[in-house]
Amino acid sequence: MSDGTELWLIRHGETEWSLNRKHTSRTDVGLTEHGRQRAEELRDYLAGTEFAAVFTSPMKRARETCTIAGFGDVAKVDEGLMEWDYGVHEGRTTAEIRAESPGWSVWKDEIVGGETVERVGERADSVIERALAAGSGGRVALFAHAHILRILGARWIGLEARKGELFVLGTGSVSVLGWERETRVIEGWNRGFEG
Repeated sequence: MSDGTELWLIRHGETEWSLNRKHTSRTDVGLTEHGRQRAEELRDYLAGTEFAAVFTSPMKRARETCTIAGFGDVAKVDEGLMEWDYGVHEGRTTAEIRAESPGWSVWKDEIVGGETVERVGERADSVIERALAAGSGGRVALFAHAHILRILGARWIGLEARKGELFVLGTGSVSVLGWERETRVIEGWNRGFEG
C-alpha cells in the first residue's frame, strides 16, 4: 500500500576519484571544484522543494553536496547510505582490476575484504524502511553514492540488489522513486546538469 512518499536519490558531486573512475567507498575524499559547482546547480534545481526528511551518507563528499545544496542544517547522517565496501579494490579502477582478473565485475565477483552485493541490498532495504517511516507521504532526500543508490533503486522496484548494474548514475544527479497507485515505480532517473 502506498502512502505517497517519494524518495529523491541525490548522488554527490564529482571527486578526484570519481573523475578517475576509482572505486571509492571508505576513503573520505572531498569534492572537486566542478563537484562543488554541480552541488550549486542542485541547490538551484531543488530550491523550493520541501522534504519531510533529509538523510546523508556520513562521507565528506555526500555531506558537502548536501550542505551546498542547502540541506546541511536539516540532514541526518544515515550509516546505511555508505557506499559499497569494495575491500581490496578500494582506490582501484575496473581496468586495473581486470588487468589481473579478466572480466571482473563488481556486480558478479567476490569482493575480498568488503561487502557482498546482497549485504548492500540489505542496507538499502533498511534505508527504504527508514525513509518511508520519516516521509509521512511527502518527499525524502537521500544524499549518497552511485552503487548504493543504484542498488536502492533496484530494491525499490522489487529487483534483486545485483540488478543495480542496470542503472547508471552520474555525479550530482537526481532520481525520483515514487508510486503509480500501489506500485513502486521510478518516476525519474539520473537527472543531470551538464550543459
